[in-house]
Amino acid sequence: LVVSVTLPVRTAFVETDSYTDRISRGIKIYLNTPRLGGMLAVYFAIASAGAMVIVNTVVLVHERFDGDAGDVALMMAAVGCGSVLMTLFLPSLLEKFSERMVMIGGALCLFVCMLLGAAVTSLVEVGLVWLLFGAASSAAQTPSERMLRKSASDEDRPRVYAAQFSLSHACWLVTYPLAGWLGATLGLQVAFLVLASLTVLGVIVA
Repeated sequence: LVVSVTLPVRTAFVETDSYTDRISRGIKIYLNTPRLGGMLAVYFAIASAGAMVIVNTVVLVHERFDGDAGDVALMMAAVGCGSVLMTLFLPSLLEKFSERMVMIGGALCLFVCMLLGAAVTSLVEVGLVWLLFGAASSAAQTPSERMLRKSASDEDRPRVYAAQFSLSHACWLVTYPLAGWLGATLGLQVAFLVLASLTVLGVIVA
């Protein structure tokens, strides 16, 4: 599929801005574009829920359910399967609903996943919740490419993509250590509920 893609013809342009201006321009465009500001809030919700899954799945499996490394791999495979399945359905979904609705709907489902995660009682339930998480995460993230294309000129698009990469990873920079610290000090159930709160906060802001 990658080989079959026809790349667009590159148009050369002379860069006249300073290095600092080039760095800041993409972030300025991003933060001054309302749809992208909302999308950043969705990415904060994704990072809040995703950090819990990525950081604490191994703890959940080993400590709460006495599982092994193979069980951890299966749980992460469930996330991947959910993501792939949703990606297959997204083209038809995006014909019926706007990118905004799909992304916010996916982020809201991530909030539900965090609440369900706090209540799981078996590895089978964890696998099912993680499958739903993968699908919801895919729905919340994948349409972002279309949103970015709508929000910048050809000349500014690389800068806006770079801003998206930087700002979304800044969200992970906050939520990764938070998920680990909460899980280690206050327990997994508290971690689920706190990150669920941050997830729904991101949805509300979006």
